[in-house]
Amino acid sequence: MLDRFTKLRRAAMAAAVLGVAGLVFAGCTTTTARSTATAAEKKQELDAAASATLSKLYDSSPQARQLVEQARGVLVFPAVLSASFIVGAQHGTGVLRVDGADSGYYSVTGGSIGLQAGAQSKAMVLLFMTDGALAQFRNSSGWTVGADATVAVANVGVNGSIDTNTAQQPIVGFVLNNGGLMAGVSVDGSKISPLLL
Repeated sequence: MLDRFTKLRRAAMAAAVLGVAGLVFAGCTTTTARSTATAAEKKQELDAAASATLSKLYDSSPQARQLVEQARGVLVFPAVLSASFIVGAQHGTGVLRVDGADSGYYSVTGGSIGLQAGAQSKAMVLLFMTDGALAQFRNSSGWTVGADATVAVANVGVNGSIDTNTAQQPIVGFVLNNGGLMAGVSVDGSKISPLLL
């Protein structure tokens, strides 16, 4: 009897945690009139947000502009929404630019488990510094950071300079929030998939 009660209590607790996490995440992604936008409008909105994200990145680290110019491809996720209450989830959409032109649209998703609570929005920028890294990404139907490829998240110094070792990696990543570049952030486990718009 006691064993059955314990199992029921655990199941109820798990359901409550998932329910609260779902409510927090739903609160961050409340649909608006924009959710009925056409594909062309969504692309235009995403392109404008990606350009604004890159401008913010350049303000945080002028050296980042040089890396973006050298990159074979630049994948920008302007708003990755994260919500969690013990179990966390994140989702966002982005655009891949090759030679300055839009080359495709992608979604990023991820999850985590641990002591966490709250909701936040962040931007992610991935720079494919070699033709090989870009080709591997573009030829995949789904790509997981840390499993399919390693992303070196840039360490930016006080003066905005980027760690030299990081800048020489095949894929360099930046994570920004409202305050600017975030330090000590991992993007491992993020699943990136092609998006049809």
